[in-house]
Amino acid sequence: MAPVRVAAVQLAASQDVEANLAACLRLIDEAAAQGAQLIVLPEFCNHLSYYADRDEAHRIATRPGDPFLTAVADRARTHRVYVKINVTHAHPDGRTGGTNFMFGPDGAILGQCDKQTLMGAENDHLDPAGEVGPVLDTPLGRLGMYACMEGVINEVARGLALRGAQVLLNSLNSFATDEASLHIPVRAAENKVWVVAANKVGPLLPEEHLPRLSARLGVPAAWLHGAGESQIVAPDGTVVAKGPRTGEAVVVADIDPSLADDKRRPDGTDIFAARRPELYAPIAAPPQGRRHEPGAATLPVAIVRGDPATVIRETARAAAAGARLIVTTEADPSLLAAALDGTSAHAVTATPTGPVLVDANGEVAHQPLLHPAGSGGAAAPAFTAPDRNAATTTSDADAVRVVQLPWGRLALVSGADSIFPEVFRLAALADADVVAVPFSAVEPWELSLGLPERAAENRLNVVAAAPLEQDSAVFALSPDFTLWTAWQGPFTGRISHPVVTTVPAGQVSGRADVAPAQAANRQVSRRTDLVDGRPWRLVQALTER
Repeated sequence: MAPVRVAAVQLAASQDVEANLAACLRLIDEAAAQGAQLIVLPEFCNHLSYYADRDEAHRIATRPGDPFLTAVADRARTHRVYVKINVTHAHPDGRTGGTNFMFGPDGAILGQCDKQTLMGAENDHLDPAGEVGPVLDTPLGRLGMYACMEGVINEVARGLALRGAQVLLNSLNSFATDEASLHIPVRAAENKVWVVAANKVGPLLPEEHLPRLSARLGVPAAWLHGAGESQIVAPDGTVVAKGPRTGEAVVVADIDPSLADDKRRPDGTDIFAARRPELYAPIAAPPQGRRHEPGAATLPVAIVRGDPATVIRETARAAAAGARLIVTTEADPSLLAAALDGTSAHAVTATPTGPVLVDANGEVAHQPLLHPAGSGGAAAPAFTAPDRNAATTTSDADAVRVVQLPWGRLALVSGADSIFPEVFRLAALADADVVAVPFSAVEPWELSLGLPERAAENRLNVVAAAPLEQDSAVFALSPDFTLWTAWQGPFTGRISHPVVTTVPAGQVSGRADVAPAQAANRQVSRRTDLVDGRPWRLVQALTER
C-alpha cells in the first residue's frame, strides 16, 4: 500500500457556532494544502461542551443537512479528502449524540457513530450510543472512529481493531495531559494499529465562567484549557508526530496502514489469535459495582529480582524491613516461603506454569497462564486448584483469581497475560485492589504504556517485577484522581496516570507504598465510572471469536 498522508488538527472552539465552523474550514484548508488525504478534527467542533440543560444541547446541535455539516462536506469534496469530525448532533428520533462523521472525497457521509461512554456533564446533555461504530473500508485503509473518554478505557478501540480497523481516529475535548502521554499511544500499541488523535486547545468552558468553575473544581483556570498535543502514533506505540501543548496546529505524517495487519510480537505471539474470548464474558455483563470493602490505606511493597539465591536473600530482607507484599522473578516457592518465616508478608514469584503466591506457611494460590506466549494462539493450560485457602479465592471458573488478604484483594497476572487489557479488566471486575505481575517485557511499550494504562483505566495498583536486565516498576494509585473531590497536591493536569516508582535495570530490589483503598474510587468524573462505565452492552467483538 502506498503511504497515506494523515493530519490531526487541533483548534479552539467557543459558543459561537459560525466562528467554530470558520476555524474548522480554515484548518481543513491548511491540512489539505500540506497534502493530507485524511484529516481528523477534535471533539465537539460545533460548540463548547457546556449547556444550560439537555434541551439547549439538542437545540444547538447539528442536524442532517444543516449548514455546518454541509460546509464540512463541501470542503471535503473541494479538496478530495476524507474528513473526520465530531459534533453534538440532533438525531431525527430526538436523541442528542456526541457524533463522529466521516466525509468522503465526494462529500458524502461514509459513516457515523455516537460516543459510547460519556464523560461527566456530557451525561446530563447527551445520549450514549446504542450500537458500535462502523469500520470503514476505504482506499486509504480500514478506518475506525471514536472520541475522547472512549479512549481512556480500552473496549471501544479494542473492538474496532478486532473488527479489522487499521487506523483509529480519535477526536478529543480534553484538558488531561495524560491523554497524550498515555491513553492515546497505548491504544495503538496494545492493538498494533495506527492512531490519529486530534485534541482541543483554548478554554473548554465559557471564559466568563472560568473563575467561578475554577474555584468550584479547585483547578486553576489555566488548566481548564484543551491540552493539545494532537498526535499520530505507529502500531508499536511510537509517536511519529505531535502538536504543541497550546495553540492551533496541523500535525501531519505519512503512514502505511498495512503495517497494522501484522499482530505478531517479536516472540511470535499473534496478540489477536492468542486472545481467549470465552474467558472475557464478565466484561459484557451488567455492572455490579464494588462488592467488597476497600483495602488498607497503605501497603508497603517490594520488587526483588536476580538469580534465585539473590531473590531468596533479598526477599528475606524486604520482609524483615516491613514489606507486606514482595513480587519477584522466578524462585523456588518453598524457599521463598522459608524466607518469609516470622513475618506476615506475602510473596509472588514467577513459575513456568504461572505466578504463585506464598506466605511463611507455603503456597497460598497459583494463577495458571491464560494466554500462550510465542505459540500464535495455542491452547492455554487448564486451571489447577490452589494449595490452601481455597475459600479466599474466586471460583475455578473465573479466569483471574483474586485472593483476599488482610490488607485487601490481590490478583496475580503472568507476564504472558499482561499484554491483554481484558485480563486486568477481569481483575477490576473481581474487585482486585493490587495486581502482582512477574513479567519480562518483549516490547518497550509494555512497561512504558501498557502496565501504567492497566493501572489507570481500572484503578488498580500494579507491582511489576521484570528480570534484572530490564526496568521494573510499581504503579500506585493516587488519591488525586477525580475533579469531584478535593486534591491533596497541586493540580498537574494528569487525571488517572498512576504514581510510578521505577526500579532501574541492574538494581536488585526496590520499595514503594501502594494504596489498596484507592482502588475502590473509580469515578473519574461525575456519573463516569472507569469500570462500570465500560460500554458493556456493545463489547461483542471482545467476547466472541
